[in-house]
Amino acid sequence: MKKVIATKNAPAAIGPYSQATQVNGMLFISGQLPINPETGKFPEGGVAEQTHQSLKNVKAILEEAGYTFKDVVKTTVFLSDMADFAAMNEVYKQYYDTECPARSAFAVKALPMGALVEIETIAGK
Repeated sequence: MKKVIATKNAPAAIGPYSQATQVNGMLFISGQLPINPETGKFPEGGVAEQTHQSLKNVKAILEEAGYTFKDVVKTTVFLSDMADFAAMNEVYKQYYDTECPARSAFAVKALPMGALVEIETIAGK
């Protein structure tokens, strides 16, 4: 049975989608922009600060559903510029220091609201 997951500790969806859905022990987290849920804005700085915020949002949703980063099996990272890959990766590895999930990373033409990074996540138990 599908269950919609929502938390106030991550930004609300900016369109017709859920923060996450859970089904059969799997958690599918929508792409998380680097929006601070308290201010509704991106953090100051560049892709490193935005990556931290996106992953903080992922963490909040994981926790709401009873998961941790150790339960993550796949992530997809969308970057507005592939030149930001190394800086994103330096932050990313702080959240996945062991048992890293499978991952894809893509440069895309543009991200919503002018973000530099967006991260979607799949976790399972």
